[in-house]
Amino acid sequence: YKNIIEDALNAKDHTTLVAAVKAAGLVETLQGKGPFTVFAPTNEAFDKLPKGTVEGLLKPDQKDALIDVLQYHVYVGVLKADQLSDGQSLGMVSGKNATVSMKDGKTLINGKAQILTSIPASNGIIHVIDEVLLAEN
Repeated sequence: YKNIIEDALNAKDHTTLVAAVKAAGLVETLQGKGPFTVFAPTNEAFDKLPKGTVEGLLKPDQKDALIDVLQYHVYVGVLKADQLSDGQSLGMVSGKNATVSMKDGKTLINGKAQILTSIPASNGIIHVIDEVLLAEN
């Protein structure tokens, strides 16, 4: 398996995520030993955010906010799809929690972001999601 960054860098669906990870200076972290579970929004997921949000977060003076958003997509440890259960609370790297729910056979994060596919990596696992996770608290 490739590491999380090598996998993401090669995925045409994750160019926005990769740009954000680079801008936040988190490439080395996500190439590290881990293990990490990364919830990786597709480009389409980023496109659903209000116009200008992504561009705003990529500005150098917004680096801390960007890091916070990205760290809310990372869990330390490996959580395979079959280890996620309804009502489970995940303590994300950002310090805030995300909630897992099951609906109609789909796994959702924070009741909205659906896991589309899961990709094993040498230093963890990537769950591709169709929404950007925004901390509610």
